[in-house]
Amino acid sequence: MERNAILGVIDVQPTFMPGGELPVPDGAAVVGPINRLLAGHFATAFATQDWHLPGHASFASAHPGRAAYDTITLPYGPQVLWPDHALAGSANAALYPGLDQRRIAAIIRKGTDPAIDSYSAFFENDHRTPTGLHGWLTDRGVQHVFLAGLATDFCVAWSAIDARRLGYAVTVIADACRAIALPQPGGGSTLDRARTDLAAAGIRFLNSNEI
Repeated sequence: MERNAILGVIDVQPTFMPGGELPVPDGAAVVGPINRLLAGHFATAFATQDWHLPGHASFASAHPGRAAYDTITLPYGPQVLWPDHALAGSANAALYPGLDQRRIAAIIRKGTDPAIDSYSAFFENDHRTPTGLHGWLTDRGVQHVFLAGLATDFCVAWSAIDARRLGYAVTVIADACRAIALPQPGGGSTLDRARTDLAAAGIRFLNSNEI
């Protein structure tokens, strides 16, 4: 692996695993490929954690009369409403216990502001408020960001597009990700939309055995 590359482990938390508050289908399957990549290909990595206070604006429970997976408009734009998840300090908001953390050098917590959601590892959903990750990567000379984790069509995709916008080469490791794949009006799913957007941004998809 090139010296200026890093692996980003996105939201590999029990809250998104089977039995969690917001389970991503087959979400636990990402752990094996990620651990193999951490052991064999990357000298260092960063991880993200969704980290929400109760009553977060992205929770359906904070909007009477609304249901999970509805979309509303908040001051920063469209927002999918989610089941309460990733509650700060809870066991389900921790990094997944089976994840090999020995090479994870930084953890970025996102969604900490109760008024705004944060899918991307780089910016909150207003696309302006930074998480600090870009500065950390710049200081270390990182030029190529590889991404794995949950979910392909939300936090992985938004992180990938922001990384590309900031000038990084970006590769999504397809078999080390899983998607929510919400149906969309007019057909298709959020995964279909994400794949189109990622391809348009010049982001590559590889499998872990191709790294």
